[in-house]
Amino acid sequence: MCRRKGSPLPTRPKAITAIIKSMATNDIRICDKCQHVKVKTMLNKLSKELPDTEVKVGCKSYCGPCKRYAFIFVNGRYIKAPTEDEAIEKAKAFFKR
Repeated sequence: MCRRKGSPLPTRPKAITAIIKSMATNDIRICDKCQHVKVKTMLNKLSKELPDTEVKVGCKSYCGPCKRYAFIFVNGRYIKAPTEDEAIEKAKAFFKR
């Protein structure tokens, strides 16, 4: 597009700006029924890593691996590890910064 001298630059529509902002947010969920995770400690650790992210707590219906591993649901992926610290370390690769 050609623009005249002195005319203002075009601005982004609000819908596109909202989409861009939503792409930069993390979707993090942990299970409160998991036997390998203490919800309070994991919430504290995740809030230190990503202070502006809301962590959703609730059953994820992932009960098979949940009995054997600690896991975190991060941006559409289940990250599992033997301990919650290891799960957080693995999940760091999938955090949006």
